[in-house]
Amino acid sequence: MGRLVVFAQGIIENVKKPTHQNEPQGIIKNWNRQQKIAPYLFIAPFYLLFVVFMGYPLISSLVMSLYEMRGFQSRIFVGLGNFTDLFRDPIFWKSLRNTAYFAIGTLTLQLPIALLLAILLNSKFVKGKNFLRLAFFAPVLVAGVFVAIIFNLVYDQRAGLVNQEFVLFGKEIGWLNEEKYVMPAVILTGVWQWAGFNMIYFLAGLQGIRQELYEAAAVDGANWWQAFIHVTLPSLRPVIAFVVVVSMIGSLQLFDLPFILTNGGEPADAGSTIVMYLYKNGFQFMRLGYAATIGWVLFFIIAVVSIIQLKLLGIFRDE
Repeated sequence: MGRLVVFAQGIIENVKKPTHQNEPQGIIKNWNRQQKIAPYLFIAPFYLLFVVFMGYPLISSLVMSLYEMRGFQSRIFVGLGNFTDLFRDPIFWKSLRNTAYFAIGTLTLQLPIALLLAILLNSKFVKGKNFLRLAFFAPVLVAGVFVAIIFNLVYDQRAGLVNQEFVLFGKEIGWLNEEKYVMPAVILTGVWQWAGFNMIYFLAGLQGIRQELYEAAAVDGANWWQAFIHVTLPSLRPVIAFVVVVSMIGSLQLFDLPFILTNGGEPADAGSTIVMYLYKNGFQFMRLGYAATIGWVLFFIIAVVSIIQLKLLGIFRDE
């Protein structure tokens, strides 16, 4: 019985791996070649999809930015003329200011609110945490189109819910009719929609902090504020960096919320953003080369802002 087991094991080992003694040299070379090619075949679908849906559109848009195009029929090579015209375009600079205003305003309000909500829901004294987490996270599940429609009613100058409070003091604010109030209205809407989403990131980061750190801080005589400054914030630095960068990128790509909320950027392009201006040039005015130029400028702005943020937050610093 023991000899049969040994004989069977020998057969299995011979089947599993080819031997140099029994196999011809050509078969061995073919086997080695297949072993080298196999990993590339497995990852080939990803690279194929990347080339089709990312690589080709990027190269195509870069080529388009060098042409003055009216639709797909008329094409005149202008080199860097589109970039020159863009930097002289007052509407582009106004859209850029509006986008920066929204990004900075949203980030300034959203991060403290999200962190505060996460701290409250991470404490032991708050009841009904599961319900509150769902309630704060729920706005992000609503599509931006519906959020804009709802807040269009909320900001209505005469019957809007927000304006009712100001009417009591004898003042009506045209949130979506006066230039100076348009972007603050968009910012408040964005904070309402995304604060709960970022709260989840902060909550996950808080739950990952070891309690021994707080106990050690308490032994050293630190109060809650000192523990927050010296334990909580340093431990949350990777999460803060992620939320800041992702929020900034999302803000710079803002489109649907102000487009519907301000009816295409009205009044006088007070609610226009870079992506909205790209959309108007590409799909309304059919200036495809100019729209591609706006897209590439936006790409460089996002790349530079992201790198600066990561450097300021110390992500590239060696510990």
